[in-house]
Amino acid sequence: MLKSFYREGVVEAGCDEAGRGSLAGPVFAAAVILPRKFRNKWLNDSKKLTAKRRDQLRTVIEQEALAFGVGWVPEKEIDNINILNASILAMHRAIDHLQTLPEYLIIDGNRFKPYNTIAHACIVKGDAIYASIAAASILAKTHRDEYMKKLHEAYPHYGWDRNMGYPTRAHREALMKYGPTPHHRRSFRLLDEQLRLGFY
Repeated sequence: MLKSFYREGVVEAGCDEAGRGSLAGPVFAAAVILPRKFRNKWLNDSKKLTAKRRDQLRTVIEQEALAFGVGWVPEKEIDNINILNASILAMHRAIDHLQTLPEYLIIDGNRFKPYNTIAHACIVKGDAIYASIAAASILAKTHRDEYMKKLHEAYPHYGWDRNMGYPTRAHREALMKYGPTPHHRRSFRLLDEQLRLGFY
């Protein structure tokens, strides 16, 4: 069972992002404040869950959270400020959307920039330790997947309904055949050198 909080006696929000390693689409982030007594035996790091389980948990989290917010940074902005800064900015935007202002932030990973005057802690693999970070990872992932599936309807050749913009072989082969879309991140290496050289 995941831990309920990092600091005792404060209103604490967990934050996480999704889509950092994708070749296309925005990076999404979420911030979640859970009730102290919130328990769910399925809650875990979103990467360890099936898509069906993530969708089920998204509904539970959005219904039972004291507050949640989702933010995102689009492709062109990622290219301008780099993916690390974009991931942090997406988390800031998610915090902006919280209906309740937290007193403390716990961040998945090891890098963050202060949000106003709110104290924070960075926790490596925090989405597998703290419930609020796990909840944020699920919201960020499910909201982003939903967005990428909508983009897939306009750009069906790239398989974004399955790979969500990540660098699968099929995605890179589609890039070779059809070229990049306006939603590809131009600051990323879009093509694997072996594919570029034709070594199949």
